[in-house]
Amino acid sequence: MSISSAVTSVDQLKSKIQKRQARIGIIGLGYVGLPLALLYSEQKFRVTGFDIDSRKIETLAKGGSYIYRIAPEEIQAAKPHGFSATSDYSHLTEMDAIIICVPTPLDEYHEPDLSFITDTTHSIAPHLRAGQLVVLESTTYPGTTEEVMIPILESENKGNLKASRNNVPTGNEFFVAFSPEREDPGNTTVARRDIPKVVGGLNPQASELAQALYGTIFNRTIPVSSPAAAEMTKLLENIYRCVNIALVNELKLLCLRMGIDIWEVIEAASTKPFGFHPFYPGPGLGGHCIPVDPFYLSWKAKEWDFRTRFIELAGEINTNMPYHVLASVGSALNTHKKSVNGSRVLVLGVAYKKDIDDLRESPALVIIELLQKEGAQVSYHDPYFPFIGKGRKYDLQMKCAELQDLGQYDCIVIVTDHSDYDYRRIVQEAQLVVDTRNATRGIASPKIVCC
Repeated sequence: MSISSAVTSVDQLKSKIQKRQARIGIIGLGYVGLPLALLYSEQKFRVTGFDIDSRKIETLAKGGSYIYRIAPEEIQAAKPHGFSATSDYSHLTEMDAIIICVPTPLDEYHEPDLSFITDTTHSIAPHLRAGQLVVLESTTYPGTTEEVMIPILESENKGNLKASRNNVPTGNEFFVAFSPEREDPGNTTVARRDIPKVVGGLNPQASELAQALYGTIFNRTIPVSSPAAAEMTKLLENIYRCVNIALVNELKLLCLRMGIDIWEVIEAASTKPFGFHPFYPGPGLGGHCIPVDPFYLSWKAKEWDFRTRFIELAGEINTNMPYHVLASVGSALNTHKKSVNGSRVLVLGVAYKKDIDDLRESPALVIIELLQKEGAQVSYHDPYFPFIGKGRKYDLQMKCAELQDLGQYDCIVIVTDHSDYDYRRIVQEAQLVVDTRNATRGIASPKIVCC
C-alpha cells in the first residue's frame, strides 16, 4: 500500500464511521462492553461482540440479557441492526474498529492482573489488518497500552504491521488509542450519551479516528495528548473517590466514639454552595474501579522509585472497613449476651451498591466470609441475586434466603441499602439490626446499631 493510499484509508475509515458503515467489534460483553455495544447499535452500526463466556453468547443469541438494567428487549432491538455475539476471534479481521472492555482485577498480592488484557491482545494479533483502529477501555496503570498491548500486537500479527506513531503514514500500520470507560451502574440521572469521552491516541491520526468513533455515540469527546494521559485520567477520577470515601470512613469511626452522627454532619456540610462535595461512609468499597485503581497506581509508581503514601493509606482504611463491620456485629450481639460464634446472621444486600446486580469487589462478600470464619451461621438476601456461586476471590455457594420470619435471626446486617426493602418492617420484626448504610434513618428503635 502506498503512502497516498494510506492517507486515503484514514479518510475512508472516518467516512465509514460518519456514515455508520464501519463494523465495530467489542471484546468483553460485561457491564461495560454490552452497554457500549447497544449504544453503537442504536446508531445503526453493525456491531459484533466477542466474549470467551459461552453462556453470555448463548443468552444474547436467544435475545436474552444477563445484566439486570439491560432489558431483553434492548438486545432484541439491536439484532435487526446487525448485532451479534461470538467467541470466534477470527471474525476480528472483518472489523474496522476493535474496542477492548475486559476486566483488570488485582491478584492475591494486590498487584495488577493484566492477564485478561494480554490474553485478549494475543487473540487479536493474528487477525489484525492494516488500517484498523484498536481501542483499550479497561482501567489500568499508565503505560499499559504502549508497554504491554502494542508490543504484542506488533510482534504477533501476520502482516508485519506497526502501530502508527507519527504523522507520516506508511500504509502498513494500525491505529491505537486508550479511552477509559466511565460507566456508573445504577445511575439514571445522567444519560450515557452525556458522559464526556476521554480519548488518548498514540498519534494524532489515532486520536482523530477514536474521536470520530466515539463522537457518534457521545455528545462530547475530550482529547488528551497520549494513551498514558488517558490512563492516568481514569485513575485520578477513581482515586479521587477512593480518598474521599476513606476520609469520611475514618471520620465515621471517630464520630461513633464521640457520639456524633456522621450522616447529620455530612448533610449539614453539603449545604455549603462551594468547596465541598459529599461522600458517604459504608462497609467498604465495591465495584471494579474504586477499590482496585489505587493499587494499580501504587504498583506502577514503584517503577519510578515513588511511594503513593496518601493513596495507599486511603486504600488501607477502606480495605479495613469490613473488619469494622465484623467488630460492630460482635459488639452488638454481646449486648444481647450472645457471641458471633453460633449466632444466626442475615446479611441484607450483597451488591456493591444499591439497586444494581453487580457483585464485583463487593464488601458484602468479605463480611460474609469474616462472619463465617467467626462461626456465625450466615444467610443473605438480595433481590438481584438468587444465588451466589464462585467468583475470582470467593466460593460461597449460597442461596438467597426468603425475607420473612426475620425474628429467627440473632442479627440482621444491612450492607447494601436497596430501595426495595421495607426498613420499618425489617426493624420491627428483627431482634437486632446493624446498619452500615444509614438505611434506617428516621426510625427510632433500640434494636438499631449504627455502624
